[in-house]
Amino acid sequence: MKNPPRQPDITGVDLFCGAGGLTHGLQKAGISIAAGIDLDPACEYPFTANNGAAFIEADVRDISGADLEKLYPAGAVRLLAGCAPCRPFSSFRRGRRANSSRDGEWGLLGEFGRVVQELNPDLVTMENVPDLASQRPFHIFVSELRRLNYQIDFRSVYCPRLGIPQHRRRLVLIASLRGAVHVPTGSVQANRFATVRDVIDRLPSLSAGESDTDDPLHQARGLNDTNLRRLRASRPGGTWRDWPKELRAPCHRRATGATYQSVYARMEWDAPSPTITTQAYNFGTGRFGHPEQDRSITLREAALLQTFPRRYRFADPCKRFSAQTIGRLIGNAVPPRLAYFVGKEIRRAAVEPRRRKRSK
Repeated sequence: MKNPPRQPDITGVDLFCGAGGLTHGLQKAGISIAAGIDLDPACEYPFTANNGAAFIEADVRDISGADLEKLYPAGAVRLLAGCAPCRPFSSFRRGRRANSSRDGEWGLLGEFGRVVQELNPDLVTMENVPDLASQRPFHIFVSELRRLNYQIDFRSVYCPRLGIPQHRRRLVLIASLRGAVHVPTGSVQANRFATVRDVIDRLPSLSAGESDTDDPLHQARGLNDTNLRRLRASRPGGTWRDWPKELRAPCHRRATGATYQSVYARMEWDAPSPTITTQAYNFGTGRFGHPEQDRSITLREAALLQTFPRRYRFADPCKRFSAQTIGRLIGNAVPPRLAYFVGKEIRRAAVEPRRRKRSK
């Protein structure tokens, strides 16, 4: 009987690391993360406090493959991971051309590709919005990986099929110099999807404007009288069309506003949540009303729906924090549970024999 292949030591560097969602999931899958790199200084505390890895505040445009080479221990299988900012490709950017040359973020995927070429890591993974797959920068990125002899798989992943309680779709790519790779798509059936109730039902009840004394992030944003009346008139999974006409906003009464129905509404208890955005703590920016309590969801509830652990720390407890900043970190994060399944596939691929020696 043959012994199973020895699991190699895999070390990753997380570009555009944010608050550490990708790193946290990869670590849970058994991958060591040497460092996270991000331009945003607000990322440093949550990244280091929860993951025990180094944080480097830097712009990827100023990072070279030689810089990253120094972060990997000798003999490790090298993983380069990242999620370049997705604003130019996002479907949430209403009213703007997705291919505007003025969007500086267009170039960040190209910078990621440049670093891959310079470093030539054993494995690469990236995550982004599904719309990116139809855009020219992504086609260029994939063509470059193929030129470098990577085996590649990429596809849109529907997060509830991986047990993530959120109607979120993400484009996931895995590339390997060690053998075939397959993006995990999950097997959970619709009648077994994780739900909002599964995740936030046991948190302390709050009214609008109240906070949990044991958890500063479990704080409900205050509501003015009009929005409180709107919330009380909302039903789980409904729209602003459920309200009396006198509560409808002027923009909803116009023909151009008729299609924007997934705002000012409540979540459903027994279904996954809508996609958690950077403004998920704000009742008026999506279907972010609590299913039962007369308030929007809290930052902690948003983080739990993103599959961060209950005690994940996003702000130094000794310092004041901005809800806008923490909301941005949570909404922009890779769900750790998604990263965990990606990490499991990366570990499987790392066992495969190398297809070729690393070129210099």
